[in-house]
Amino acid sequence: MGNGNKNTWLAKTKRTITSILPVSEERQGQCISCGACCKLPNVCAFLKRSSDNRAFCSIYAIRPYNCRKYPRTESELITEETCGYRFE
Repeated sequence: MGNGNKNTWLAKTKRTITSILPVSEERQGQCISCGACCKLPNVCAFLKRSSDNRAFCSIYAIRPYNCRKYPRTESELITEETCGYRFE
């Protein structure tokens, strides 16, 4: 799943701290409910699967900013194989 250097606790901490910043205007697309971002760097306890195997967040309304804004910048995108977001 993506670049191993970006899939670490240090990288997650950086994504969390910078999540207060705005999302890049170059980000295009939308969430496709793959759940890949909910496994960075470990599987989130709030990640659930629907009957049709689509991922969803069980605390969606109160999820943290780093979840709301992933991927905020192109450098943060490490789930490009499955993610519905891309950068132009």
